[in-house]
Amino acid sequence: MSANDRKAAADPIAKGGRMRIIGLFSGAGGMDLGFSEAGFDVIWANEYDRAVWETYALNHPATRLDRRDIRGIPSSDIPDCDGVIGGPPCQSWSEAGALRGIDDDRGRLFFEFVRVLRDKRPLFFVAENVSGMLSKRHEGAVGEILRLFDEVGYGMSVKLLTASDYGVPQDRQRVFYVGFRKDLGRTFMFPGPTVGNRPTLRDAIWDIRDSAIPAMPKNRSNGGACLIPNHEYFTGSFSPIYMSRNRVRSWDEQSFTIQAGARHAPIHPSAPRMTPVGKDVMRFEEGSEGLYRRLTVRECARIQTFPDSFVFRYGNLSDGYKMVGNAVPVGLAREIGRSIRSQLEDRPPGGNRLT
Repeated sequence: MSANDRKAAADPIAKGGRMRIIGLFSGAGGMDLGFSEAGFDVIWANEYDRAVWETYALNHPATRLDRRDIRGIPSSDIPDCDGVIGGPPCQSWSEAGALRGIDDDRGRLFFEFVRVLRDKRPLFFVAENVSGMLSKRHEGAVGEILRLFDEVGYGMSVKLLTASDYGVPQDRQRVFYVGFRKDLGRTFMFPGPTVGNRPTLRDAIWDIRDSAIPAMPKNRSNGGACLIPNHEYFTGSFSPIYMSRNRVRSWDEQSFTIQAGARHAPIHPSAPRMTPVGKDVMRFEEGSEGLYRRLTVRECARIQTFPDSFVFRYGNLSDGYKMVGNAVPVGLAREIGRSIRSQLEDRPPGGNRLT
């Protein structure tokens, strides 16, 4: 084992310490917050989108945020760590997108993730992406990604997780790649569902149903005028695509997936379900049109299991919805982090002690 490996293989958990991790493609830091709640210290993070910087810095004051393009950051500038977590940009893998995958510049950012693993040699890593990565047409690209992870020394576990199984009140499915360094002699096992009765919209947002306010003209933020931070909703017309299916879930259901686009936010559950009037054409119930408003940024954040103390900073609401929708749900990240920590703490008889 190299000197770098021996350093990375130190066992902070056995010493009662918190493992040091770094975040790549961190966005607003939903996964970072979840891992922090699970007992990890996020010491460094990278995010190139300037619209996110103020929000990340405000809510993760103990983390050093590197704002450069990851492709221009030498590995020597990245601190040694026990784990690497992150969600490389997913647009090119999305089933709703161009599906160019690894042939797209954004898809190739996976190589940067692999480069950091190769050079820093952490005990583990977690990479999250959209379910479109598992589509048949991406089999070759995903196989190449798995080969690269294997080549740099990580045994892989891959699974499509449903967020509502882990206490997140929405129909959200994402693929998680978790790798333990091979010399540790163990394979990560994904946690099973942690809840029996899945939380609903009533559980998540009932108590703030009467305090939402519309955005300012041109969908500018109300800022401090919001009684609850970010409890403001995007206004404007609804596209024919949006009106092609029902966008309303009842109080006793889970939310639709929270997306990164403001115009695609689900309708608040106080509205009646939309009514079909033709093939792929819906309308709002006549006489109840005033009830059909989009969920607020804060309501979307709660559905993503962000605490109200996590404040999003933006000028235009579109940036707020984008930060929330692109995030890994905090509660889901926390459960994965807890499982990783538990499995690294485990000492099977005669097994490795992470050295």
